[in-house]
Amino acid sequence: MTKLKKGILILLSVLVGSVIFAFRTDYFEVAKQMEIYTTMFKEINMYYIDEINPAKLTDTAIKNMLNDLDPYTKFYDEQGVEDVKINSSGEYSGIGAQSNYYDGKLIIIELFNGYSADIAGVKVGDQIIKIDNILVEDYNGKQVSTLLKGSPNTSVDLIIKRQEKLLNFSVKREKIKVNPVPHYQLMDNEIGYIALDRFNDKATSSIKEAFVELKSSGMNKLILDLRGNPGGLLNEAINTTNLFVPKNEVVVKTVAKVKKWSETYRTKNEPMDLEIPIVVLIDGNSASAAEIVAGSLQDLDRAVILGTRSFGKGLVQRYRNLTYGTKLKLTISKYYTPSGRNIQELDYTNKNGNSIPKFSDKKRNAFKTKNGRTVYDGGGIAPDIKIDRSERTDVTKALYKSDAIFNYASNYYFKHQTITQPEKYIFSDADYHNFLNFIKQNKTNFKTLSEKKFESAFKTAKNENLSNAIQTTFQNLTDQLEVQKIEALNKNKGEIIEHITDEILNRYYFKKGEYQNHIAFNKSINEAIKVLNNKENYNQILKND
Repeated sequence: MTKLKKGILILLSVLVGSVIFAFRTDYFEVAKQMEIYTTMFKEINMYYIDEINPAKLTDTAIKNMLNDLDPYTKFYDEQGVEDVKINSSGEYSGIGAQSNYYDGKLIIIELFNGYSADIAGVKVGDQIIKIDNILVEDYNGKQVSTLLKGSPNTSVDLIIKRQEKLLNFSVKREKIKVNPVPHYQLMDNEIGYIALDRFNDKATSSIKEAFVELKSSGMNKLILDLRGNPGGLLNEAINTTNLFVPKNEVVVKTVAKVKKWSETYRTKNEPMDLEIPIVVLIDGNSASAAEIVAGSLQDLDRAVILGTRSFGKGLVQRYRNLTYGTKLKLTISKYYTPSGRNIQELDYTNKNGNSIPKFSDKKRNAFKTKNGRTVYDGGGIAPDIKIDRSERTDVTKALYKSDAIFNYASNYYFKHQTITQPEKYIFSDADYHNFLNFIKQNKTNFKTLSEKKFESAFKTAKNENLSNAIQTTFQNLTDQLEVQKIEALNKNKGEIIEHITDEILNRYYFKKGEYQNHIAFNKSINEAIKVLNNKENYNQILKND
């Protein structure tokens, strides 16, 4: 055997041995940690002084483990798996109402127009006290809310609390279809408007249906509104893009650790329309599949993107079946737009505790669209036309996380039996002043971090019998914080008014009313109309810089 052959054999042996050793080391470490957890769990179960809840302990352990990864990797129990199916298909059997369990209360947060809960007289803001013979307060909210679902044509009896009164309802369950296109219409200037608020398995077909109807009514330009769309199914994003771009175009690429999961996705069908001018609206809540559509249409120079920078979710998840009917939603790859951009904003790989670095803080890399326009990666999809908005203050962020706007809208609804039509409704400055008074008088609805910390410090002082000495100082600080809080909110007054307007209109006219109001007054839609009505400007935007 020659020295060269011997050298190659030795090198191969070292490489193979290294791979096997690495695999065994990794496997041993996994097996070791599993054994530690199992033996510890047995010890707790056998000898802990009180009875334990094994399912609850395991759920806590799983959640804490996944918290070290990213927010998209999640474990689903049997009920969670059912919710996943509903979100993907857009169909389920229930009463036609969405509920949320918050602070020990099960609250109706949305009604679907024309379904049984709406017909029976249930209202947004109603608190469900009892479902059949089950008191909500005796059960976990996630568990008890599933009782609203069931076989079609069965009834559920509800006791509801509304404005401090208890009301009884018998509501029939029926098959619910959640339309991902909450509204579309033809505007006077022959511009069609289609809003898409999710990518379930009806997204593409719903857009196509709306498009065909608008086209037959005279539409020759289109606004596709993806603002607030959190994403959904990848294949629906590809098929939606395919409606407007030729067959066999690359829409998105995914790169995974497991090679077989790295794929290039191309359009498979003949398009619906290659010529109609399109403006796509995005904002900071347009994410995932919505960003795939916006990013691919931008890279292929098929549409003008207008609004504010999108959320920046460039990670792809896949469901993995686990034992006993459970599932794991696992981040398995990153996606890249046709030009090669990955638009992931937060760098979870290098996070340090609660601090997560942003890719947009680093140097952004330049890419070219089909026509040679320059676009950049990192931090979402940057629009071709940016709509300026005031920077959101921390106080405004705290307001949106609270239920203050929701509760104000409920209060407003019961004080105003009727309001004007959505396309004419304006939430006035006087109304905004009333809202500020509402949050002053209902402080539990909305507290800033500073207020919470001051209250906590005062409570500690009270427990240490020191509160009398600082009572006046504490009250002065609280009053000053209130003034500062209102000033911070006023910096985002226009945006806050938009949120309140949507919440109020939803009470009277459902989602459709919100979008009708947007078409009449929204700045982004008005700008999109201007762009589409100026053919020369539209074409210039899509040309090489």
